[in-house]
Formats: sequence, structure tokens, C-alpha cells
Amino acid sequence: MSTDPYVNFFSGNPLNRLSWLRTSQPFLNSIIHAPSTRWLVFNDGQPLALTPPDDSSSAVKQSLARLHTHHVRPLLGPEPFFAQGQNEGELAPEDVKSLEAARLRGAPILFLGLHETESSIAAALPSTDFSAHADIKTVIDNIKGDAYFSLDVTDVPKEEVDAVLKAAAVDASDSKLAFVEPRSAMTTLEPFEGAIFAEARCMVDWNARNKFCPSCGSPVHSAWAGWKLTCSTLLPWADNAGKKPCPTATGLNNFSHPRTDAVVIMTVINETGDKVLLGRNKRWPALFYSCMSGFIEPGESFEDAVQRELWEEAGVKVWDVRYHSSQPWPYPSTLMVGFHATASSDEPLRTDLDNELDEARWFTREEVLAVLAHAEGTRLSRADQKELAAAAEKTNPNVNEVPSAYAAAQAPTHPAGPRFKLPPLTAIGGVIIREWAHGCAGRQPAAAGSATVTVTTPNASL
Repeated sequence: MSTDPYVNFFSGNPLNRLSWLRTSQPFLNSIIHAPSTRWLVFNDGQPLALTPPDDSSSAVKQSLARLHTHHVRPLLGPEPFFAQGQNEGELAPEDVKSLEAARLRGAPILFLGLHETESSIAAALPSTDFSAHADIKTVIDNIKGDAYFSLDVTDVPKEEVDAVLKAAAVDASDSKLAFVEPRSAMTTLEPFEGAIFAEARCMVDWNARNKFCPSCGSPVHSAWAGWKLTCSTLLPWADNAGKKPCPTATGLNNFSHPRTDAVVIMTVINETGDKVLLGRNKRWPALFYSCMSGFIEPGESFEDAVQRELWEEAGVKVWDVRYHSSQPWPYPSTLMVGFHATASSDEPLRTDLDNELDEARWFTREEVLAVLAHAEGTRLSRADQKELAAAAEKTNPNVNEVPSAYAAAQAPTHPAGPRFKLPPLTAIGGVIIREWAHGCAGRQPAAAGSATVTVTTPNASL
């Protein structure tokens, strides 16, 4: 068996994140102007995408729009872009930690990292050649690759955004630029795009959701190129008269680190290995079922969570819990951790426990293989995606409520359709179900389509 890491869709991020340079305003403010720098643009969580002229079909291939700095420059505001001082146009003092690569005004910007086009020759590490304290010209000269940033235009006036898109569309050839619902678009993204999209959307969402200090309730501002939120009471000019010092004034000055919520998702196999347990959430369309799943709670291991969730949701006792792989899931910021487990298919199933499941049942290998062989067996329409995404918004984000991790066992909508549907390989649920169906322990069989991502150099940007 191969010992290479298992790389699911959204995983295998190809960017060198250059985390040690997130505090360096000379580097950040300089690299923005590099001709090779690329921008991913988001509006209310929706990415800007390139879509072919005829987008009537759900199978139309979309790709992320990777704009140049000259495209988005009207939306960035006045310089400096990072380490902004008290007044517009001022550069913050270098010795104030709360202002390290801070952005106090303008649309939110995030530094994602560097795609090293010549990584075999010069891979950047936190050495003297790439240090935050090195001469900025030395750092820029030694970097070989394309820097990536994200820009959130949610609060930018629509007419300003439209003007930028109209100008950028000149370079888009026959394709059109539009913000798209990410869940429906993700099935057409290339692995490179999926990986950087996952990083960007998680961080854009985190910055958008967290506006106040979790310790004292004061407003926060962006620092470290979008990777840190700092309490406004720590600004040198803050008026703190009559206030107690914020506890974030000591230590890391940051009680709100970028979060990732761990979720276990598991195929439950019976003792003879010929059946798999799936369930359907009450908020889903009638046709769709999923692997069981649930959030990790404080004070429990992944294995503990697998056992607890299955007992709470379906009254199922499991054993032999085995790790498979993990997958970032940016809706909004989850790490799905895949497992296999064993249970008895002779024991009764329950759906009256935590009020989540409408049905739970065992499927045979033959039933699952028949769906995998059907052309529509793992394909979801845009309408399906949107309906399931809307259902997810009504509750806490959960891998059971995202539109790429389910199967179905109801009557087909038309005679030619599959008996039920299974998740695509862009979701780890689809990977672990498919592996079991093909009797492949640890690796996806080639006949079913590989789930392992090979990162390649992306197509040319705008």
C-alpha cells in the first residue's frame, strides 16, 4: 500500500503561506504591485468566477477569476494597504504590535501565500534570504512565484464593484465574470483552485463574522495581513479613559484565532462488510441521504466523537473505529475527519433521538455500486445544491447539512434516474463510501475515479 498522504478535494494547498512575512508591511505593500500577483474576489461569501457564455447547463465548467492588481486597484483604497496609521495615507510606526500589517480602513484584504512556479529551484523558508527583517529588495528578488490575495467587496458600493468587473471583463475574452454560489460551482473547479478557494473562503468568512473583541467587546481591526484580529483598545490613540485594560493587552494580543471546527464523518459497515449505514436529515430534499457526522465536543477524541454521534443520532453502537483522511470544508470553516467503523446491522435503528434524522437504513454493496455506475448517480443539479445550501443556513453548520455528502433511497424522480444518489468525489463522504463499495481499503480504485489530487500549475489568469 502506498504511504503517500491521501489528498481530498480542497486539500493539498499549493501555496507557500509565508506566515512569517504576515507582519512585514514592506513585503506586503511591495508584493501587491508585482505584475504576477493574483486576486480572488468575494462578495457575501460568493467567489468571482469565469463562466463560459452559455451557462444554462449545470455541467458548465466554471473557474475562479484570478484578477491582476490593476483590475482591483480602484477597490483597494489609498496606500499604504497594510500597516495603516491613524490618518489616511499614514504608515503605522514599526514598533507598535497592534499595527503590524494592520488594515484599519478599506475593503478587507487577506494575504493567502505564494505559488512558487520554480519551487524546485528556490522554495522560500524563514531564512535570512526571506526574513521579515531582511532588506525588502532582497526578499522580493529571492521570491519566485505568484503572490495570491483575497478581497472581500461585500460592503463596497455595487456601482464601484460593477465598474471594476466591467473593466476586467475586457480581458476575459468570451467568458463572463460573475459572483457564483460556491457549492454549485465547486464541482467544476480544478484541484488547484479548490485548494486556494478553501483557504480564502474560510478566512474571508472568519474576518466577516468576528467584529468585536471576545474579551472586552470593543471593535477589532485586521492585523497580520488578515490573519489576526486585534482589539481597538490597543491602538496607540485609543481613548480608554474609565475602562479596564483589555486582557488581550498581554500575551499574543489575540483571543480570536482563525478557527477551524472539526467534524467526524464516517462510513458504518456491518460485521460481514456487505452493508453501509446512511441517514437522511429532515431538512434535506426527500431523495438525499448521507454518511453520519457531527462536531467534535470539548474533552473528546475523534474516536470518542464517532461513537457518541452514532449513538445519539441512530442508537448505533460502533467499534473498530479507523481513521481514513481529512478534508477542509469552507462552509464556513470546517475540517471533516473521515473514519470507518463497524456495527451490527441486526440491531434496531432509531430516528427519534436528537430530532435530526428522518430516516436511517442499511444499503447493500450492490445497491451502491448500481448508483455509482449510473451517469446521474453522483451528479447534483444546481437546484439541488441551492436547496441543500439553504437548508444548511437554517441550522448550525454541519457536514450533514452540506450539499456534497449524501445518498438517497427513495423512488426516482423519473424512471431513467438512479434509485438514489451518492456524494461526488469532491466530498470526503463520496470518497469513503465509494472505497467501501469497491472493496478498496485505503485507496480509491482507478476504475471509480481517483480522489487523490495532483496539484498542477494553474491556467493563465486574466
